[in-house]
Amino acid sequence: MTVGRQYRIPLPALAAASFVLVVTSLALVFFVAPNDADQGFSQRIFYFHVSIAFTAYLCFGAGAWKAFVHLWKRDPRSDLESYVAVHQGVIFGSLVLITGSIWAKISWGHWWLWSENQLVLFLVLFLFYAAYFMLRFSVDDGPQRANLSAVYALFGVVLIPISFLAIRLAQKFIHPVVFTRNGPNFGGWILATYCVAQVAMLVLAYTLYRVELAGKRLDLRLRALRESFA
Repeated sequence: MTVGRQYRIPLPALAAASFVLVVTSLALVFFVAPNDADQGFSQRIFYFHVSIAFTAYLCFGAGAWKAFVHLWKRDPRSDLESYVAVHQGVIFGSLVLITGSIWAKISWGHWWLWSENQLVLFLVLFLFYAAYFMLRFSVDDGPQRANLSAVYALFGVVLIPISFLAIRLAQKFIHPVVFTRNGPNFGGWILATYCVAQVAMLVLAYTLYRVELAGKRLDLRLRALRESFA
């Protein structure tokens, strides 16, 4: 390893850790964590929904950070890393909407409530970053596309704290508030299970990020080789 090169966990080790964590979290969710006093068994979707939501926020934030690095250093690697992070954010964001709709139907009797700002704001955040790909692929490959994509991804980061704080600023509080200024509203095995599930989602997201990034870089190398022999 050359001096100054950043150490990275090998991808097979990441994949193995992700598998172990996901299996462990599933075992805790379905066999160890107790049923909720009000919602019963259906509350177990909380462990997936909340952990996926925080992971989506982190992916979008990572995409914005890499976009900032690209605009600062004009590094093509940061542009690709920003693209992959945003892509992972959209994947996990879609899972947030799916799990949230299932939980809402079970708990409130509705798949969606347009009157709830916290729900609508996350949808706006999701659609904003989904539109990132429309912008990116409407411009030819090159510095202009990288710069426009980076600026767009960077502006979207403003929506992340707004979406996150909307739950606490909402007046009706239909959406459950599980984290307050005093800490989580739960403890014991519920808290332990959530922590494991959250770590599992983060490691899984990072593993998927590394896999996609490696694939994109390999594709770029193959494309360069084909062009050199053309």
